Amino acid sequence: MFADPHRRYNLLTGEWILVSPHRTQRPWQGRQEEVSLSDRPTYDATCYLCPGNSRTSGQRNPNFEGTFVFDNDFPALLSDISAKQMNKQDLLIARAEKGFCRVVCFSPRHDLSLPQLDRQAIRQVVEVWTRQYLQLAEFPWVNHVQIFENKGAIMGASNPHPHCQIWASSSVPVEPAKELKACTQYMKTKQSCLLCDYLQLELKQDERLVISNASFAVVVPFWATWPFETLLLPRRHVVDLSELASHERGDLADILKRLTIRYDNLFQTDFPYSMGFHQRPTDERAYPEFHFHAHFYPPLLRSANVRKFMVGYEMLSEPQRDITPEAAARQLRRLPEEHYRSKSNNQNSDYRP
Repeated sequence: MFADPHRRYNLLTGEWILVSPHRTQRPWQGRQEEVSLSDRPTYDATCYLCPGNSRTSGQRNPNFEGTFVFDNDFPALLSDISAKQMNKQDLLIARAEKGFCRVVCFSPRHDLSLPQLDRQAIRQVVEVWTRQYLQLAEFPWVNHVQIFENKGAIMGASNPHPHCQIWASSSVPVEPAKELKACTQYMKTKQSCLLCDYLQLELKQDERLVISNASFAVVVPFWATWPFETLLLPRRHVVDLSELASHERGDLADILKRLTIRYDNLFQTDFPYSMGFHQRPTDERAYPEFHFHAHFYPPLLRSANVRKFMVGYEMLSEPQRDITPEAAARQLRRLPEEHYRSKSNNQNSDYRP
């Protein structure tokens, strides 16, 4: 692979990224972020996501024992708005966007994150994701369902309680739309699935593969932008969560746990990231060219308190990275699959006040 500066092409978005391996030798290693070393309690009386607590809206959470789903008290999208549009000389263009915003608590435990949950608990989360995708898709005006998790304060998470969000919108957002366009064009040209072909090449080369099981594989994509970015792909061609068989949903829980344990073990910290699933649009078309997958975008660069920033050249020209995807994959691949805090954590302790 190139040792000199080079650009790599992202097949899913049609964009380029500049890779500069030689810059890892520079003396400045990035801004030092503060790292919280304090342990969280199993239950926090001030947390609006813990069982039995009141939220800002005045609603009180039930004493849930597994997962818990509720409509976001401060949603970015609203479902009861009119269909307004604006166009001023084709220069000022806007239109109303309807939608739903929901929150999914992974666990009643305030102190656990996804890698610290057992596989059965993660499997319950997968089942909730699947049900929510199907329920929201039933609304005739909903055309896209985005499931995503922001983990860590530096990724904008306002609460450390393990949770994710689901936004359902009347339009297909920019990033999924780019991928759908690329997959559609590839299918027309090659008569095959872009991500099926890409996964087979990655498995054959075995340079950027991080982990795999019978149903899924995780790679650092060839075009990765973030230092330890990964792409989670099902081995079988499916277009959304609902097409996964029962054993595949179990394997998804398994691969999520193993990957996020590796992330935590990398710098022995509660590893921050933004993660999201990309699925076919929910407008009742089949979209056979699309391949269900998940992106993990973690910001940490060289330690628990050195992060990557997208500034300057990245904002004005194109993304740039120093550590190569191959080097990042090697680091993730060699990590153990026992969580670095597992011996000190007791998942059976009482989470209630």
